[in-house]
Amino acid sequence: MSDPSLPPLIQQMLQPGFYPHLVTEPIQLLQTHVSYVLLTGDYAYKLKKPVNFGFLNFSTLEQRQHFCTEELRLNQRGAGNLYLAVLPITQAGSQFQLEGPGETVEYTLKMRQFPQEGLFLHRFEQGLLTTVEMEELGRVVAAFHAQSQTSAYIDSFGEISQIRAAIDENYQQTEKYVGGPQTQAQYQATRHFTDEFFAGRQAFFASRIQNHWIRECHGDLHLRNICVWNHQILLFDCIEFNEPFRFVDVMYDVAFTVMDLEARHRPDLGNAFLNTYIEQTGDWEGLQALPLYLSRQAYVRAKVTSFLLDDPTIPAAMKQEAEQTAAHYYRLAWEYTQPRTGQLIIMAGLSGSGKSTTARHLARQIGGIHIRSDAVRKHLGGITPQERGGSELYTPEMTQKTYDRLLELGILLATQGFSVILDAKYDRQGLRSAAIAEAQAHKLPLKLFYCTAPLNVLEERLHQRTGDIADATVEVLAQQYFEPLTEVETPWSQTIDTTQPLDSQL
Repeated sequence: MSDPSLPPLIQQMLQPGFYPHLVTEPIQLLQTHVSYVLLTGDYAYKLKKPVNFGFLNFSTLEQRQHFCTEELRLNQRGAGNLYLAVLPITQAGSQFQLEGPGETVEYTLKMRQFPQEGLFLHRFEQGLLTTVEMEELGRVVAAFHAQSQTSAYIDSFGEISQIRAAIDENYQQTEKYVGGPQTQAQYQATRHFTDEFFAGRQAFFASRIQNHWIRECHGDLHLRNICVWNHQILLFDCIEFNEPFRFVDVMYDVAFTVMDLEARHRPDLGNAFLNTYIEQTGDWEGLQALPLYLSRQAYVRAKVTSFLLDDPTIPAAMKQEAEQTAAHYYRLAWEYTQPRTGQLIIMAGLSGSGKSTTARHLARQIGGIHIRSDAVRKHLGGITPQERGGSELYTPEMTQKTYDRLLELGILLATQGFSVILDAKYDRQGLRSAAIAEAQAHKLPLKLFYCTAPLNVLEERLHQRTGDIADATVEVLAQQYFEPLTEVETPWSQTIDTTQPLDSQL
């Protein structure tokens, strides 16, 4: 029996006879405040509600057709296999029909229906989401951003005035929740942080525009909008209805995914995603914007949850839960604004000694930024991390340039509160002393981990290495020599036997 409170069209779309194909009964209806989605088995049909919220306006048939078409176009980028067509719905008398004769009264987006078990959120809740999948997501999102459109018009959305308008609006819309799920102290501190951030970083924001890191992004990249289907990670349901939510810094997208995982108490999964993404793009400087966007995304989640408190139709028990959830996100938004003490961690050792494995393990434990010399070298050489480097990438001049860049990035990020792990051979005492001197000059906590393993283990690891960005081979290893650590270096140094468990040593 259909729900009489639903529009007549939706009531008919819940009947199997409406569709020109077989359906799985009963047809399921999912609703949000802006759309209806009908799940029929092989296909899903999405309709936009005739609503106008200011930032989103679907109030006319022409607007709904336009934004259905935009949703199809934009989601072809990240989930082309799911998004099929925009179809007209016609009406003759009291009967509605897909692509029938008569007057077009509505439009629907036809999509392939995928099993809900493929949703990243479902996989997370079942404890199935792995760091390997998050690393693959990092590569997928990096490729998505590399292909995303940019232009002078899109660049303009990277202006401070544009970015801060949306953030200030969030604060204005949540003033009334101070004393409820939000506290006065958190509200003032979070707002003060963003004011100071914009005031002191004009050059940084200008560089984001100049280097075209403002792109037509996804805009809503959290676990509910990522799925795995046919062994492929898909990014779906991007923002189609509002340009300022879509024309954003790539770090805006990245922060949404990281924040979603940290809010769910799995920062290690967020770290696996973040470090893989950055390694692919080479946009280590962009990490400077991460605290701003992490706070912004948590704040938006808090704001939207707070809106439920104003809805008279929401039961009291659900409102109490919403208040606790909103409070959690307001606190998280504030925590992201708190000053942190950065540190510099140097990995050292010959090829195959387990430096990268140890660094990855450590990064997941401490939320560290893991920067590999292999990736830095290849970005400097103008090739992707996956490509094999030629001899020109391994000249003494290029090696020095790589270490200079590695240290420059390490100091830049550590002085802004990040724990940075520089992962390179650091086989020469001169390279290590330069890093120690810079850390001391900037008063940064420093640690040097010297990774070791027997020669036969190093050779076996290099033989078995596949799919990694490092180019070193057994032949290269035979030419390597590690200059012993000096007495000057020992106060910061610790030797790690990578054939033994890491946790007890770290």
